Amino acid sequence: MRGSKLSRYSGLAVRYLLLIFMGILFVLPFAWLVSSAFKPANQMYVMPPIWIPRPPTLANFVQGWKLLPFGRYLLNTVLVAVVGAAGTVISSALVAYGFARFRSKASGVLFTLLISTMMLPMQVTLLPTYQLFSVFGWIDSFKPLLVPQFFAVGAFFVFLLRQFFRTIPRELDEAARIDGCNSFRIFRSIMLPLCRPALITVAVFSLVNNWNDFLTQLIYLNSENNYTIAIGLQFFSSKYGPQQINLLMAVSLLTLLPLLAVFFLAQRYFVQGIASSGIKG
Repeated sequence: MRGSKLSRYSGLAVRYLLLIFMGILFVLPFAWLVSSAFKPANQMYVMPPIWIPRPPTLANFVQGWKLLPFGRYLLNTVLVAVVGAAGTVISSALVAYGFARFRSKASGVLFTLLISTMMLPMQVTLLPTYQLFSVFGWIDSFKPLLVPQFFAVGAFFVFLLRQFFRTIPRELDEAARIDGCNSFRIFRSIMLPLCRPALITVAVFSLVNNWNDFLTQLIYLNSENNYTIAIGLQFFSSKYGPQQINLLMAVSLLTLLPLLAVFFLAQRYFVQGIASSGIKG
């Protein structure tokens, strides 16, 4: 008995030590970002590194924000991220509801084709997509970033919501039809309220993806007035270089705070949505 308890406790101790070690590895870059954001310029490249600024300064945030029109970049990013997330949630929910509740001979094939698009790298379709949007005259506008989001281009989101819809008993649909509800009314009044955790999960995923997206925004946005935070930070880095790295860290921390706030506010629904959809990390 003592040997089995000792073996169990030693296994738990090793497991927790491993988790703590991995947690430190993940937190370390963020801790360095926070530390650098409050450092004066003369403490950035000191060896050994200084983790606690002496003294910390808030001037980096003010100076860095004023060097480029980051206020404009932030508004553009919020527009792209929020509208894109809304389009993704609406379109993905509609498509997922169709795959989960309506059966036909072609539904399995269509769903397989949709899921197979997840294996295509974005770089494969980048050139033809760019040419298509160029014909539409959408280059240097937000349309290439927003319009596709309303057509369920994210196969992963459709899959996640479909898995969640399939956990809802069909008896609810049948009871609603007896009361006179059509398919869209069932979707709007029954399915959407019940799958709120999954919808919030999709919204958080989409919001983060759109907020951090760099390549797509760099391809389609040419004028500085349309720059987003991702492009603005890269522009700041290339323009001012390592001499102003402390200012870059300060601005990066400011632009990261909205995402952190969204994640912590939606954390409970986020975890529940992932767990209920049957998707394991």
